[in-house]
Amino acid sequence: MIDIKQIREEPEKFKKAARDKHFDVNIDYLLKADARISEAKKQLQDIATEKNRIGKSIPKLSGPKKESALAELLELKKKEANVAGRMKINDEPDFYRLMLKVAQPADDDVPIGKDDTENVEIRKEGKIRQFDFEPKDHVQLGTALGIIDIERGVKLAGTRNYFLKGDGALLHSAVLQFAMDCMVKKGYMPLSVPLLMRDEVMMGTGFFPGFEEQTYRMEKDQLNLAGTAEVPLTAYHMGEILKAEELPLKYVAMSSCFRREAGAAGKDTYGLYRIHQFDKVEQVVICKNSVEQSNKFHDEILANAEAVMQALELPYRVSNVCTGDLGRGQAKKFDIEAWMPSRNNYCETHSASKFYEFQARRMNLRYKDPTTKKNVFCHTLNNTVIASPRILIPILELYQNADGSITIPKPLRPYMGDKKKIES
Repeated sequence: MIDIKQIREEPEKFKKAARDKHFDVNIDYLLKADARISEAKKQLQDIATEKNRIGKSIPKLSGPKKESALAELLELKKKEANVAGRMKINDEPDFYRLMLKVAQPADDDVPIGKDDTENVEIRKEGKIRQFDFEPKDHVQLGTALGIIDIERGVKLAGTRNYFLKGDGALLHSAVLQFAMDCMVKKGYMPLSVPLLMRDEVMMGTGFFPGFEEQTYRMEKDQLNLAGTAEVPLTAYHMGEILKAEELPLKYVAMSSCFRREAGAAGKDTYGLYRIHQFDKVEQVVICKNSVEQSNKFHDEILANAEAVMQALELPYRVSNVCTGDLGRGQAKKFDIEAWMPSRNNYCETHSASKFYEFQARRMNLRYKDPTTKKNVFCHTLNNTVIASPRILIPILELYQNADGSITIPKPLRPYMGDKKKIES
């Protein structure tokens, strides 16, 4: 959420942010609702002052004058109830509904673009493997080795579902645990998180409104399955006032993630790329309200993910995500895209996002500034460390051998009993 003072001062800035990010929000109507609330509050203050004046005078009055004063006091109470009721029932809900839709302006160095096709490459890392044999894709490899079973996954749970078997399941666990261990060594605190989230948590982290169609909803319990551990990690201190000396807080969690992929019919249906359930190691940083600190930690969480990719020797590129591919609350986002031979392209595997105080303001997450003694909203950031089984696509395809076996990346071997290959 954005500070209404900023919107009052620079409405055109937020109109442009909505256009650049392709979000529909009527800033003019929002400001009218804000003005109505301000006027209502002024009226209530004036009424309270007048009630107080009359109340003090009544004990000194008698006869018709006292009756007149009591009648005037009664009318003021009725007016007060009408003004307060109108504000509570109409103006405030309108205002809050629109405030949730306001998009955070992107940083100045974010490219303007319509969608992910206009993201700007920053750099490439690693060398793309050139095969001296006809390579297979991850589904062909996994099926032949008996480590991936999509057919039975679809039979049991519908499209975009799968089983990982034997060494496939072990490889999946290995890459997640390796990423988790890397983050713990860097000083990030591991959390085991709940996956069913209340609506206020989804709104607090910026997923509602806007992500409802992608979310699995437990209607009976009014709960939502989280699409990423970003939600519980970021909201862990929701509604709290932290101590400045506690910051930054650095958290990491491994969790299952659930996404409906609504609107993705016919898109990326092959294999393990776009699926309903997956597992992910997610990193979150909660820091002081400082652009400099946010920028520093944005680089840090990107470097953390890159370190895992480099350790696995997977070629990738880093992109500066354009405005049309940014979420409502993201001020800037870096994507890491791994090279996937079967797709003959770099494809997104990680997203590092910077929110400034957007999420914290929604969650009322603050810290007490030791200098001013005022409560200040925190800044928040998050990034994928690794997500599987999507990351298994480049691992299986780039580490395949001519005989159909898969060489296990060296960092993952200790997690698989020091096994070096996956073979039939």
